[in-house]
Amino acid sequence: MIDAETNLAYGIFWALYAVAFVIFFYTMGRLFRIIPIYAVRTLLQAALIVVFLTPVESAEVANWWIPAWLHGGYETILGDASEAGRAFLNFGIASAAMLLVWILDLVRYRLVKR
Repeated sequence: MIDAETNLAYGIFWALYAVAFVIFFYTMGRLFRIIPIYAVRTLLQAALIVVFLTPVESAEVANWWIPAWLHGGYETILGDASEAGRAFLNFGIASAAMLLVWILDLVRYRLVKR
């Protein structure tokens, strides 16, 4: 059983992680403005979202989610292929969903541009 202090630390971690991601995404978005092609610019932004916001459930504690890039990288280094595979499976699912959103955004962009 996880105590209240540990749950508070978990909540603070995710709050700080979300704020840091928003700042990082905004900064990278400003940097990506130099790319003249809209599709490439939005694809890079979608990749940032997938890489940094894809979660995976912890194998150690039920109902705790951790960033998949962190879990997958850590378990790859440790050599636990099944745990790393779970993280990379989540990446694949998130990538497919984001690819659909990206394509729909390109259709919207094309229709609005006319």
